[in-house]
Amino acid sequence: MARPEIGVLALQGGVDEHLAALERSGADPRPVRRPEELAAVRGLVLPGGESTTAARLLDAFDLTAALQERLAGGMPAYGSCAGMILLASEVLGGGALRPLGALDVSVRRNAFGRQVDSFEADLEFAGDVVRAVFIRAPWVERVGAGVRVLATAPAGPQVADDVDRAGRIVAVQQGPVLATAFHPELVGGDELVHRHFVQIVRAR
Repeated sequence: MARPEIGVLALQGGVDEHLAALERSGADPRPVRRPEELAAVRGLVLPGGESTTAARLLDAFDLTAALQERLAGGMPAYGSCAGMILLASEVLGGGALRPLGALDVSVRRNAFGRQVDSFEADLEFAGDVVRAVFIRAPWVERVGAGVRVLATAPAGPQVADDVDRAGRIVAVQQGPVLATAFHPELVGGDELVHRHFVQIVRAR
């Protein structure tokens, strides 16, 4: 089976880790920094990092409009952590951040607390188990009617504002758009999420 060309937005975050995970998952991964590189791929991964900085970099590299057009045209996309924030339709605690609106969800930034509150956990994801790394992670507070919840956070220590993290939505899919609050690319040898995304791209 031919390997689908999948881009990784190479402006910040774990670009190399996503490229490697996509390669192991059967894709032909390519870094994307320019509109012409975006036009050459069948799907795109938006890595973690700092969401406000990522939005500014999209503007600086003349990618915002091109990416919105591809998403509106049905291009598959996968956002991890900050990438989830960028793909949302509403960002809570996001200041002036303008998300791309590809997912009918409301996402709260830094919902699981600060860097010191980072944690790892095993999650049920789309009928399987994935090891998830949460670093200053968001969570989803509202999902639209067309959004499928793929994973929720397990019980654990209370987080910001003494809110229990148990049951918080941390992975969603709407059509060909996938997002996780966690970083699966940081767990070597566990490509469950990336394989799921490659299958989404192949199905399109």
